[in-house]
Amino acid sequence: MPDLFEKCYAYNRPDPFVASGLYPYFKPIGRMWGPRVTVDGRDMIMIGSNNYLGLTTHPKVIEAGLRATEEYGTSCPGARFLDGVIALHEGLEDSLAAFMGKQAALVFSTGYITNQGVIAPLIARNDTVIVDRLAHASVIEGARLSLGKMRRFKHNDIDSLRNNLEASSDSSGVLVVVDGVYSMEGDLALLPEIAATAKEFGARVMVDDAHGIGVLGETGRGTLEHFGVADDVDLVMGTFSKSFASLGGFIAGSRDVISYIRYHSNALMQATAMPPFLAAAAKAALEVIQTEPEIRASLWDNTKFLLNSIREMGFDTGPTCTPIVPLIIGDDFRTLVLWKRLFDEGLFTNCVLAPAVPEGQQRIRTCLMATHTREDLEKVVEICGRIGRGMELIP
Repeated sequence: MPDLFEKCYAYNRPDPFVASGLYPYFKPIGRMWGPRVTVDGRDMIMIGSNNYLGLTTHPKVIEAGLRATEEYGTSCPGARFLDGVIALHEGLEDSLAAFMGKQAALVFSTGYITNQGVIAPLIARNDTVIVDRLAHASVIEGARLSLGKMRRFKHNDIDSLRNNLEASSDSSGVLVVVDGVYSMEGDLALLPEIAATAKEFGARVMVDDAHGIGVLGETGRGTLEHFGVADDVDLVMGTFSKSFASLGGFIAGSRDVISYIRYHSNALMQATAMPPFLAAAAKAALEVIQTEPEIRASLWDNTKFLLNSIREMGFDTGPTCTPIVPLIIGDDFRTLVLWKRLFDEGLFTNCVLAPAVPEGQQRIRTCLMATHTREDLEKVVEICGRIGRGMELIP
């Protein structure tokens, strides 16, 4: 019988990048405090974090987490179905439901398993889930874990969505799932058109708004508020690891649907519940989002400055209109070299290669934070411009 581990022994894709000094992943950070990090004893500007509002260092968030730890200890050593429920979980769910304008909400241990834990139990054997081709991997895995059929439509292509809906006419039920903000492109789902098209066919709509909540909308309620389609979207998912300065995820929707998920989701029923510190931090972050809109305004000021500056220099940033600002390079080697030179100059960015993005779309992914100073961003612009011109990536 062949050895199961043979494929492991043969895997060597990272080796040449490690040997050349161009390996960009699994970099250990010694200290992280807002937009500044320490790597190998060097102070760097963090320009790749999803900490959009910078709330990981907000005094109210830190204080809430510490108080919860003193009251409850460090963990909830049990699943929520049995002995893992604390008052903090239910208080957070009530606050999230009210904030998102839905009847109920349910929190999970991570954002990743939220999508798995929602989609898999909802899609039964004769149902179909239709997802945007660029949807997050957790959405795809949730669909694969279900007993139903998965179809994928071209990114933000309403005709492709319609074709898939027509091809699913024999399904018992259909769920359309899209990201609100696409994490590699920085563009938005065409939610009004998607929701209207799904409604024509009687399909339900779910939005993974991990990168939108706290960032978009007049009050930070995300892409649903941005487009004014809160009543046209059945389920909205969010994570706590971005704007909420914590770890975990939630789903919000009608009371009956949330109740069904509560009793049918293995990811909820058999996973250890969110630790008290994280639940309290997420709830405090939600309160800050609601009471300190100037933080979101600062994020957008920073976004406009960097995005306009990078585009004026001649970098291809794709269709982004959010604090996610990609520098699209187009091949592995030049993307890796650019990442390394930026890193050597003190910028911590994200190097994104295929298959995380389509071939020919390899990129450096940068993200803005509300707590970046103008001095930080001017330095980012100067370094990107100097290195980009030196590599003949821009004029």
